[in-house]
Amino acid sequence: MDKDIITNNHVININQRKSINISGVKKIENFDESEFLLETTMGYIQIKGSSLEIIKLDTYQGDVAIKGKIDSLSYLESNKKQSKQESVFSKLFK
Repeated sequence: MDKDIITNNHVININQRKSINISGVKKIENFDESEFLLETTMGYIQIKGSSLEIIKLDTYQGDVAIKGKIDSLSYLESNKKQSKQESVFSKLFK
């Protein structure tokens, strides 16, 4: 029961566009230095920026901390997440 309470809590804290802390993360779908795609308890989040890197990953609590220059953060619909995956695969197999 405690695990359900922990994973249902979803909070985002951005500090001066230099770091971001996110709770309620279920899975990191994809990431590189310019973009992260995370599955959270409230849906998929896409973070764009530059020099992005994970500085904390707690899979038990579902907490992720990322540092770098954050340009944008947006929630995605599930169909947009699929099209994002397709574009990644299409880039790999060109």
